[in-house]
Amino acid sequence: MFLLDNLITTPLMWIAKEINEAVQQEGGDNSETITRSLSELYMKLETGVISEQEFEAEEAVLLDRLDAIEIGKQASAGVADDESG
Repeated sequence: MFLLDNLITTPLMWIAKEINEAVQQEGGDNSETITRSLSELYMKLETGVISEQEFEAEEAVLLDRLDAIEIGKQASAGVADDESG
């Protein structure tokens, strides 16, 4: 029975690992882009290009995206920990 379990779970673990690596790579790229966008947003506010309300709305969206990336990284780290344990 254990051999059958290993035959079934090993490919699934490999797929989970591949997905985890892809998410981490994509998340890193996205977080850099979002951080750059936040910097540009702060500059727009400081130079008066956008209002405080526009700034707050756009900042909230960008920060939510960063939070989602962080949650995804934590979740994928949990998958990696589960695989090694």
